[in-house]
Amino acid sequence: MDNKDRQIIRALQTNGRMTNLELAEQVNLSPSPCLRRVRILEEKGVIKGYSANVDPVAYGLPVMVFVRIRLERHNEDAVRNFERHIQAIDEVLECHVLTGQMDYQLRVLVPGLDHYERFIRSKIHPIGGVASIDTSFVYSTVKAQTVYPPAD
Repeated sequence: MDNKDRQIIRALQTNGRMTNLELAEQVNLSPSPCLRRVRILEEKGVIKGYSANVDPVAYGLPVMVFVRIRLERHNEDAVRNFERHIQAIDEVLECHVLTGQMDYQLRVLVPGLDHYERFIRSKIHPIGGVASIDTSFVYSTVKAQTVYPPAD
């Protein structure tokens, strides 16, 4: 991947709905080479897809929660079991493996506190093997950026 590919990616992260002609003009390429580069980035899995950036409050999910989870055991079966269950839970938008005292951090969206309680009781507790759950409710977002910084 070269700097021109990164320019294309940043432009598409800013506006994934722009036409190839607009993209080519923005990154200073002619349309055919620009489209060829985009297709190669898609084929290689660098560009994984396109989506709409939606306001969660307007959508009806105003409560964002960061949930840090520590497992009781770290053997292959326990990790695989936890990760398989998390993948199937719609409220979990992101799950990251961490270093330090906690093993995972989840980003969760729910309509309200009562829904969060049900989420924990009906979807996290039944997984089993969870040693601790630490919850932080987001009351404000200072910055949420979808465009990657330059990689130089």
